Amino acid sequence: MSQVDDVLAALADPMRRRVLDLVAAKGPVSASALATELPVSRQAIVKHLGVLEKAELVASARAGRENNFSVRSDALDATATWMASLASQWDRRLAALKKIAEG
Repeated sequence: MSQVDDVLAALADPMRRRVLDLVAAKGPVSASALATELPVSRQAIVKHLGVLEKAELVASARAGRENNFSVRSDALDATATWMASLASQWDRRLAALKKIAEG
């Protein structure tokens, strides 16, 4: 699976998007701290963070007994670049169709 596929699969889940948003807003943060702000268990958050980490959207660093998570932007940037390229291709196709239709 490509990096873009991993990112899109990870972000397909609304709770993972919420977890990623909170990690981005709070900076390095533990799963326990996230659990105080989300309606799911700490264990569920750890699983979501694992998927996000596999997709290279977050990175973890050990801090005492817990891991703190922070956002990694490279994978998201690569996905945004791919999406922009795809949008550009569609814009060109639609412009060609419009030209034919108005022709």
